[in-house]
Amino acid sequence: MSHSRTVEIEGHIIDSGTMQRCFGAVMDLGGSFDVEQFDVGTHEEAESYCRMTVSADDRETLQAILHELHQNGAVLENPTDVDLVAAPADQVVPPDFYSTTNHPTEVLYDGEWIEVERIEMDCALIVEPEGGPDGGPRAYTKVLNAVEEGDLVATDQSGIRVRPPERPRSGGGAFGFMQGGVSSERPSESTIREVAEAVREVKADGGNVLVVAGPAVIHSGAGDALADLVAGGYVDALSAGNGFATHDLERSLYGTSLGMDVETLEHPRKGHKHHIWTISEIIRAGGIEAAVEDGIVTEGVMYECVKHDVDTVLAGSIRDDGPLPDTITDAVAAQDAIREQAHEADIVLMLATLLHSVAVGNCLPSTTKTVCVDINPATVTQLLDRGSAQAVGMVTDIGTFVPTLTEFVLGEGETTAVDDAGPHAHDD
Repeated sequence: MSHSRTVEIEGHIIDSGTMQRCFGAVMDLGGSFDVEQFDVGTHEEAESYCRMTVSADDRETLQAILHELHQNGAVLENPTDVDLVAAPADQVVPPDFYSTTNHPTEVLYDGEWIEVERIEMDCALIVEPEGGPDGGPRAYTKVLNAVEEGDLVATDQSGIRVRPPERPRSGGGAFGFMQGGVSSERPSESTIREVAEAVREVKADGGNVLVVAGPAVIHSGAGDALADLVAGGYVDALSAGNGFATHDLERSLYGTSLGMDVETLEHPRKGHKHHIWTISEIIRAGGIEAAVEDGIVTEGVMYECVKHDVDTVLAGSIRDDGPLPDTITDAVAAQDAIREQAHEADIVLMLATLLHSVAVGNCLPSTTKTVCVDINPATVTQLLDRGSAQAVGMVTDIGTFVPTLTEFVLGEGETTAVDDAGPHAHDD
């Protein structure tokens, strides 16, 4: 006995490859399809529409196929309202709860499609019937540890539709549709120039730039360039770990990074102790901000972040020395702080850090422009494999990338749309 359901797909589904992925998913999972209607958009702004019946030999296979189609934006014909089940206890969700993607998502509630707020992958989807600003319904995501008893949790995928990224109607530069991929053979300078232009455009529009940085930024000698980018007003938030901040501060106090002189590549006597001495001095001062105010720290990325009031999150790990008093050692609290930064970001620069890049990437919607740079292709590949398909991956030396990016951002500032008051003028 054959089981079948009819689905609808609409949008720029041809040139974005959606139809190809949907057809492939049906066949790969052992099903079949019958296209009942296919209306092709015939000009740049026109969308296409497809209605097809999907069949499989058993209900389980059909459900697996429908799940894959749903991830690509397909919706059941004549969908019913989202199925909601109250959470039985704090941090406990119904067995068949809907796990979100990082794509823009809507839920059908009381006959109306509602946009899901704060979308990110691997969350529960909550609906409040009267939680909206006008007293109407509201839908949003919650990580599992934040679910409270009585929350109305969406189950299955009925009454839910996702909107995967589509190919932009006009180019897209470095951030064109699903650039993904990892290659050390891309024309680096032209790509960096496009990234710089994207950063400048975000700031000109009053947007938010988030930098995710690893210790290699400091070790490679790129810290000065990143500090210049912060001082120039082109970084609104910094997400890093205890190591990045420690070695940046060490550079200010001792001129070394992990005991190595970044300029001469020499290892001064007792240089291996500089990082732990640095941590001790920052603790003695009462924190990074206090050390800057007291004149103990006089340069570097952390110095500029304090001076320019950049939102900074230092997330700790089990490996940390010290740690610095500013480092968040509670993993859940660190996640929450990173999540707030990610939801505010319009563009994210991930610089030579695997763990922090993946952590931030997991919190980002697929609509956020993201560039991941690392000398190791595996870092970029892992980020893409974990769902951040919107990321532009560059395999190159971070010590070359950051100074070049900063030169392009600051050196061409005269042509930007930011007014004479500078990129932070909108903050006043």
